[in-house]
Order: sequence, then C-alpha cells, then structure tokens
Amino acid sequence: MTNPMASTSASPSFRPAQRVSGFGTTVFAEFTALANRHNAVNLGQGFPDFPAPDFIKEAAQQAIAADLNQYARSAGQPNLVQALADLYGPLFDRELDPQTHMVVTDGATEGIFATVQALVDPGDEVILIEPFYDSYPASVIMAGGTPVYVPLRPVHEGGGAASWALDMDELAAAFTPRTRLLILNTPQNPLGKVYTAVELEQIAALVCRSNAYVLSDEVYEWMTYPDGASPVEHVRIATLPGMWERTVTLGSAGKTFSVTGWKIGWAIADAPLAWAIFSAHQWIPFTVATPLQEAVAIALQQAKEDGYFAWLGEMYRGKRDRLYRVLDEIGLNPVKPDGSYFILFDTARLDVPVEAGDRRDYAVCRWFTQEVGVAAIPPSPFYSPPHQYLTDNLARFTFCKTDGALDEAARRLVATLG
Repeated sequence: MTNPMASTSASPSFRPAQRVSGFGTTVFAEFTALANRHNAVNLGQGFPDFPAPDFIKEAAQQAIAADLNQYARSAGQPNLVQALADLYGPLFDRELDPQTHMVVTDGATEGIFATVQALVDPGDEVILIEPFYDSYPASVIMAGGTPVYVPLRPVHEGGGAASWALDMDELAAAFTPRTRLLILNTPQNPLGKVYTAVELEQIAALVCRSNAYVLSDEVYEWMTYPDGASPVEHVRIATLPGMWERTVTLGSAGKTFSVTGWKIGWAIADAPLAWAIFSAHQWIPFTVATPLQEAVAIALQQAKEDGYFAWLGEMYRGKRDRLYRVLDEIGLNPVKPDGSYFILFDTARLDVPVEAGDRRDYAVCRWFTQEVGVAAIPPSPFYSPPHQYLTDNLARFTFCKTDGALDEAARRLVATLG
C-alpha cells in the first residue's frame, strides 16, 4: 500500500496519530516489489511458495461445505482449542484446559499485539532481543511502552547460529523496576538460533527476580535441525520452574502447515494471562475464520498421528543444507541456522557502491535483487538504530521455497559470484 503522506499533494490538514506516525513501509513490501520488477527469485520474504498439505486444504473445503461459516467462539473454535490442548499438554507436561488456557488469534502477529496490549501500560519497559521480528517494537510503541534493546552477538567468527549469544550481564542491566515484559523468539528469526536450556534458565532467573513476564514467540517450533556434533533441542521456557505463570507461548498454523495467508495463530498461557489476552483480542478481530479453525483442528490431529512434525523438520533441513552449501562455496560465509527457515550470510567481500545516506545492507540487498536476480532482505530493520551497525555486512535469505526456486537462485548466485 502506498503512503499518500509521502506525496507533496497530501492534505496539510491531516495528521495521523502519534502512535503510528513514525512507521514507514515494511522492508518486505519494498523488496518484494523490487523482486517483482526485476523478475528475481524471491528469497526475501518468508512465505512458502509450495502447496500446503492436501489434508489441511481438504479439511477447509469440507468445513465450508458443511456451512461452518458463521462467527466462531471468540477465544477459539471448540474443536481447535481442544486439539491444541491435546497436542501441547504433553509438551508442557501439564493438563491444559481448552476453555481457559488458550486464545486463538488472527495469526501469531495478532497474538503479539494482543499480549502486549494486555500486559503493557504506558511507561512500562519491554526488553527486545536483537535481531527481532519487526512487529515487536511496533506493538510496544502502540501500547505506550518503551522498548529496551539487548543484542545477540557472535562469540566467535565463523560459527553457526549457536555461537551468537547474549551477554547476560548486559541483559541483567536492562532490567529495571519498570520492566514488565521480555519478548523471546526461539527458534529465532532471522538468525536461526535455538536457545539452549542453560540460556533459558538464565533468562528465566532474571525475569523471576524482576517480577516480569515473557512472551515466547515459538512459531518455528517444529523447524529445528540437530546435528551429530551440535544437538539442538527446542526447550519451551514455560516448562521451566516458576515460568508457567509468567509466560505466554505463541504458535502458528501458517508456519506449521504452509498456510501463511490463513492467519491462524494461538496464545497458550495460565488462565489469568490468557484471560487478559482474550480481553484485548475480543476488541481487535473479535474472532478468527471459522472454517479455517476447523481445518487446523483436524490438521493438528492428523499431523500428530502421521509424524508430520518430524517430516517438516527434515524437509526444511534439506532445504537449509541446499542453500547453505552454495553460500559457503561462493565465499559468503553463511551463519548456519539451527532452526526456523532463514539464513544470514556475510557480504563483507562484495564491493557494492553505497550512496550517501544509504545503509550498506540495503544497498547490497538491492544489488542482489537487481544485478544477481535473487532477492534478499537487509537485516537492519530488525535492530534498533544504535545497533544497526552490526548488520552492515549481513543479508538474509529464506529457504522456505521449492527446490526448483532454490536451484535457480543457486545458479544465479554462482554465475555472478562463483
């Protein structure tokens, strides 16, 4: 969508609310449009370009044909919240009440927004770990909160995502009497880091000491890639001692079943937290598409029975390895992700002109899109301005694409850089 306020003919009498006046167009809109103009292979925006599983599409068609087309229960269609309780109860090692422990949201992004609205008052501080999903600071700012940024940094050069870590002293110093919430993303976008149990225990100790809460964005929960030399386990921070009562955990059908356009997500939390989220959610979308909720309920049950979740992880591991090998061979020193479907790589060796006032990561990603024919995303929007220098020599690809698209991207990369 084009911003009419950028035009000199915009009405001088109109002024948007302060809470949104600082927001521009997202980086994804800019680079997807650029990719389309240059017929580039789009490894920028993280949406799958392959078909969703037949079983979830058939379930949606059947729900529509059965006339399940009216408003759903606001907190979630009964069949879906029951399926969520059945799936996640064992994973959280507790009995989950489908009526009081979960809220079905309009995608995980609405889950983020509703949770922040439910927990954050004007003046409260929210700790955001960089790099972050770009809706985190926007949600905090619109609630009147203050983002406080703490970056992950590589502990040693040439390591994978696991080698990026928090300085726990720096994180501890970020907590103040005004800290209300910490937003955690594991497996993480865009780095692909999967936090270890030890790291999560350290974070949990700081949260408990400060009487704060955690919003744990776990939408890539089924996409982890353990290697023999580096075992990777997705640990849910809500399962740690003292954290169930302090944690909201988010999940996503869009990521799990490759149906990002359906916008079906969920928040799982202790009853008081879930009620607070529902109190916000009922005034945002009120409810989420009924037939799609029914389809996700059936899909979750079938996925659990058929081993789909394990298959999903192995499928994405193959795509990760396919792209990683090419980036490594042409000297772009990729950061090997342990989870999610994104990969960062090092562009320091590329001699790309940067115009005055432009950021280098933006210039490099425009060059990839226009000259190489492979769209990338600059990661500086996932950092606060004081820390954006950390991204000067980085760019991000996604590998949630068909093997054919990944192979064509590889051909273009090798032809230009090999």
